[in-house]
Amino acid sequence: MPTYKEITVQELKNKIDSNESFTLVDVREAHEKAFSDLGGILIPLSKFELEYTKLEENRDSEIVLYCRSGGRSGQAAAYLKSKGFNNVTNVLGGINKWALEVDPNVPTY
Repeated sequence: MPTYKEITVQELKNKIDSNESFTLVDVREAHEKAFSDLGGILIPLSKFELEYTKLEENRDSEIVLYCRSGGRSGQAAAYLKSKGFNNVTNVLGGINKWALEVDPNVPTY
């Protein structure tokens, strides 16, 4: 059982549509973000241990992480929790699920 929260892509869409305050983080690689993008700060999982400190100023707000399918963002969420970030959320199914259920114009791979 994860120590972080998990949300569906529809719940993420609702957060975006209602202008909720949160920090969206894409943990994919730069070439993946260039191919398909939901927005947010790019901190690739491959560099996460070095670059997660970019999120320090957002420590007290919700941090929502996504990737292609939810696996890498889950790893990043667990890492943030281990570093004392309390309000961490993983997007289940990632950008591929977003394309399937929310916006079919988002390219998948």
